[in-house]
Amino acid sequence: MAIVGYSLVEFDGENCMLLSSGSIQTQKGVRESSRLLEIYNDMTTIVEKYSPDAAAIEKLFFFRNRTTVMPVAHARGVILTVLEAHGIPIYEYTPMEVKQVLTGYGRADKKEVEQMVKLSLKTENLPKLDDTVDSIAIAICHTRSFR
Repeated sequence: MAIVGYSLVEFDGENCMLLSSGSIQTQKGVRESSRLLEIYNDMTTIVEKYSPDAAAIEKLFFFRNRTTVMPVAHARGVILTVLEAHGIPIYEYTPMEVKQVLTGYGRADKKEVEQMVKLSLKTENLPKLDDTVDSIAIAICHTRSFR
């Protein structure tokens, strides 16, 4: 819930181009409901600014840390609500699916995924936050999975 990465890519059927990326960052120590409202408002602004054709989002299927699973699920619910309210088709991918599509190996490490994101975008520069890079990887995965 502290950091929600997002990215917008354009795909012409062959090449993937990063249009925008960033993160929604909420303040720790603030009521969860206030943080969820911030995510809701920021996601609404992003969706209304860019009018995406589709949204790809990480699918929660297993979570190791019990203390964070509920806030993450709540934040994800807010994001899904914004997308649904704007009529944007939603596609979900597990981390293993993203790794498999990008690297050919479902248990690839973060560095391998980052390298494939760089190759896909034909760049050496990626955003600093892992959450934002993850969102780019999910978007690229969608462009390769959805035909």
